Amino acid sequence: MKRLAATLVVLAVLTTTASAQDWPSRPVRIINTFAPGGAADQLARIAADHLSTAFKQQFFVENRAGAAGVIGMQAVAAAEPDGYTFGINTLSLSVIIPMTNPKAGYDPVKDLTPVAYLAGTPIVLVVSPKSGIRTLKDFVAKSRASSKPLSYGTSGLSSVGQMVAQSFELAAKLKFDVVPYKGAAQSLLDVIANHIDFATPTLTSAAGQIRGDAIVPLALAADKRMPDYPDLPTFKELGYDVVGVNWFGLVGPARLPNDIAVKVNREINVVMSKPESQQRMRADGMLVDPMDVVQFRKFIADETVRWTPVIEKSGLLKK
Repeated sequence: MKRLAATLVVLAVLTTTASAQDWPSRPVRIINTFAPGGAADQLARIAADHLSTAFKQQFFVENRAGAAGVIGMQAVAAAEPDGYTFGINTLSLSVIIPMTNPKAGYDPVKDLTPVAYLAGTPIVLVVSPKSGIRTLKDFVAKSRASSKPLSYGTSGLSSVGQMVAQSFELAAKLKFDVVPYKGAAQSLLDVIANHIDFATPTLTSAAGQIRGDAIVPLALAADKRMPDYPDLPTFKELGYDVVGVNWFGLVGPARLPNDIAVKVNREINVVMSKPESQQRMRADGMLVDPMDVVQFRKFIADETVRWTPVIEKSGLLKK
């Protein structure tokens, strides 16, 4: 029996190695964990187009939106680790939701394999032109003078926008009331109408309204100003240590063969480093930061460490 078991293990290893060497021999799906048309969908299609050319095999995008991306991520976690299923993950899906939702249905460490960093877009605090607020100093003064907490919109509970708002709340010693929406678009419409006091969308989500002067951006949750938005200051330079970038990456199921992960990672870095890709990302409020597989894995671990205290202080920690 022991000899049979050992033989089966060897055969399994040889089969996996052979399949990895032949990969990809059939179409590969990339699960977009969010609705079509958003940043995740855009990045998934950029990746799919390039990988199809690089590997001479079709990579196609499958939309599995729902539950703030959890449904799609569950599908990735449950897939065979054969290199034929990847998915779009984010800061929320890799760090925040697993820590705040005990029913997420997957463990990002045990059930997923980090493959490649795609791009990141920082959170921006925006208000309505009707509010009369033009600077973060004006905003803080209004908040402190208000008899009740200011209301703000996010693209859902446990979103990066909520984490940034709560980080600013702690740093400035203010008090806010969160109003969760199904997406950033709805929250921005209510900001424009001045139905809520402010919102914390990603810069990508707000870029069009900012360019059209429909909303007023006050501060960016980034380490430095964005190249295509030079007049938009960061929280840091305004005296608040608040940084929150909603990043997007590519992951596979647990036990994905490392050589497949490395091959995909290499090609993702190629396409994201192209000048035309970077120009397109910058205009949409995103920046790329190429990493190898090991660096991306460490990046996710570092993000977990960084956001855990914020989640704990928010009272959202469920585990």
